[in-house]
Amino acid sequence: MNPSADFAHRIAARVRAREVSAEEVLSDALARIEGRGRELNCFTSVLAAHAHEDAARLDRMIAGGFDPGPLAGVPFGVKDLFDVAGVVTLAGSKILAGGAQARQDATLVRRLRQAGAVLVGCQNMDEFAYGFTTENAHYGVTRNPHDMARVAGGSSGGSAAAVAAGLTPLTLGSDTNGSIRVPASFCGIFGLKPTFGRLPRTGTFPFVHELDHVGPLARCVADLALAYDLLQGHDSGDAGCVMRPFEPTCPTLDEGIAGLRAGVLEGWFAEGAAPEALEAVARVAEAFDEAVRLTLPEAHRARAAAFCITCASGAGLHRERLQARPQDFDPATRERFYAGTLLPATIYTKAQRLRRWFARAARLLFQRVDILLAPATPVVAPLIGQQTMQVGDTVMAVRPNLGLYTQPISFIGLPVVAVPLWTKSGLPIGVQVIAPPWQEARALRVAAHLERLGIATASRPA
Repeated sequence: MNPSADFAHRIAARVRAREVSAEEVLSDALARIEGRGRELNCFTSVLAAHAHEDAARLDRMIAGGFDPGPLAGVPFGVKDLFDVAGVVTLAGSKILAGGAQARQDATLVRRLRQAGAVLVGCQNMDEFAYGFTTENAHYGVTRNPHDMARVAGGSSGGSAAAVAAGLTPLTLGSDTNGSIRVPASFCGIFGLKPTFGRLPRTGTFPFVHELDHVGPLARCVADLALAYDLLQGHDSGDAGCVMRPFEPTCPTLDEGIAGLRAGVLEGWFAEGAAPEALEAVARVAEAFDEAVRLTLPEAHRARAAAFCITCASGAGLHRERLQARPQDFDPATRERFYAGTLLPATIYTKAQRLRRWFARAARLLFQRVDILLAPATPVVAPLIGQQTMQVGDTVMAVRPNLGLYTQPISFIGLPVVAVPLWTKSGLPIGVQVIAPPWQEARALRVAAHLERLGIATASRPA
């Protein structure tokens, strides 16, 4: 097996045992990125020189009898809105390309590197994270590793495609309205959107401060949980980061799901979903001894409110750039930001009020069940350039509507693990495993059980 194509926890174990060097793992990963990575267009920058320095340092530490950390020698990439020291943070834009280089790593990047992981580059995304397809007007489209004619999803498309293609076993993404869960669904990998405020966003370029989350993507639950545990911890640089005690998840992965009650979300979360999306949810629900059907009331209004907050907050962040350099925006992004500038303050205020009400409605459901299940996307990955899709009886625009089922959940900051299943067509589709606030361990525990049963897997069936 190629040394960089394994799971992250296995790579680290082999490097720490001196079965393979960090340099050998890195060289293999860089060769994959140069080949398959160029075809898929996953990376906006590859940091080969710095990566070799880090790998050599790790090998010297191990040779000297020191333990470099639980991710020793594991290559990882980051969505190009995370600061990397010495690199200009593009956030998928042309406008930021002439800016200053970051002076230090984002907090989560630093934590993974301190654990021994080797950063190999920054990954393609929708401009300013405003999209679900990673069809970037400036840096090109990221292609789906399972069908090069299809999108990888977004806005963390480069990060998801890199993991799915075996370029890196681990990446960092962000999720405002579904930007981890949508590409995880289309690329057939696992993605974690933690509780809002659980992981610090310090050193990331913002999209919507009120809704932005950050989290990992991986090809197995053990890697997802390991990365999440290493990323935990308060950081005062992010005013939205909640101070919570460290809660290890890795020890809970083998506990199974005995006694857990599941609720399958109906109503908004089933209306219009393609048959393969509903079949995937049903397959997950069958793993539980008890699964009931529930409705999360006013989910359609919650999604509309999330749209309003996104438009207004995002437009406010970019108002000066829209005035000074409108021609340098991706046209699809620019028009939606312009729309946000026209929203009256009363709409924003009403959206925030609904947010509080909707969070209470979700808490009531969690008095009846322990886990909620819903599709991650209404369809499998659309074709590149596809403008519309059929959702039930309605024809919808693709780019803004792939987050139909993710937006209401991130609107109230619930933790979610997106788990990959495979359709009869040979394409993946994801299911959201949704837990109560601060219960990431529960969602990961369910995901691990589904993986053991072979229901959820990042391995494409033969």
